[in-house]
Amino acid sequence: MTRLAAAVLVIACVISAIGVVYARHQHRELYVQLTRLERERDELNIEFGRLQLEQATWAESNRIDQVARTRLGMKFPAAGEIVVVQP
Repeated sequence: MTRLAAAVLVIACVISAIGVVYARHQHRELYVQLTRLERERDELNIEFGRLQLEQATWAESNRIDQVARTRLGMKFPAAGEIVVVQP
């Protein structure tokens, strides 16, 4: 009976050790994945900041006025060219 109990305890100990090794392996894999995702998040935040800055630059009224004048040939109408339409 003691031999059977000892064998059961040894088997339980081996199974427990295998479970600990598996859990640590899973923990390491998940930690690597977490680190990778945090790095990707940080890179995306940096890119988002750059894009916001670029959008603010492109949306400045000076930039819009410059593009309207140079590329589209637009200009402010003279006083005589303005027509007021009344209902």
